[in-house]
Amino acid sequence: MNIYFLLEGRSTEKKIYTSWLNYLLPELTKVKYYHQVDKYNYCLFSYNGYPAVIHKGIPDAIKKIQEIGKYNYLVICIDAEEETVENKIKEIDDFIVQNNLNLELGNVKFIPIIQNRCIETWLLGNRKIFNSRQPLQKPLLDYVKYYDVSIENPELMGNYSQDYNHAEFHYLYLKEIFSARNSSYSKKLPRDAQNKSYLDELIKRVEDDTEHLKTFQNFINFCWMIKQQLS
Repeated sequence: MNIYFLLEGRSTEKKIYTSWLNYLLPELTKVKYYHQVDKYNYCLFSYNGYPAVIHKGIPDAIKKIQEIGKYNYLVICIDAEEETVENKIKEIDDFIVQNNLNLELGNVKFIPIIQNRCIETWLLGNRKIFNSRQPLQKPLLDYVKYYDVSIENPELMGNYSQDYNHAEFHYLYLKEIFSARNSSYSKKLPRDAQNKSYLDELIKRVEDDTEHLKTFQNFINFCWMIKQQLS
């Protein structure tokens, strides 16, 4: 069992997915280079944003997968941002079909994981680090009045201001939540978000509210499926 993960983000996703996969799939060992996979490995590669992750990342990943001949899955993790999840999946599927890449994949299963709207949206689902009933300072107070992510589904949160897009607002919201706890979060240093306890709270959130964070559930369900195949 070998998995090739193709990531849109350059820093955050690589750190968070590495940590989470270590907790969720300890049976698999991460390798630094794609050609190092053997039996129970995975690798993570980033293509520094969209659309490069699709237009360059997918063909390059398939070429490497064909070269080695040991991979079972190609998983692309990408932000929905201002698109719907369905439109983002269609964009990826259309690119694969138009470039005949489905034939080149062969028996390798292609799995799209869409982060709706971004990975920070998922991270907003941790109820343990954020209680909207506690005393709040601006701008977090204003954000909560606009949309309380401890109660409502973070994936359905609108755009707070025309000064930035949905994903940028979700990132700002998360930073303020961390700041309120005398901690910090950044793209380069996601810190506590890499911890098992943080992941456990996100899993608890979707178990308690099954309609919340549907795209995060897709990632978790993929990991559970792989775990079953390894058992």
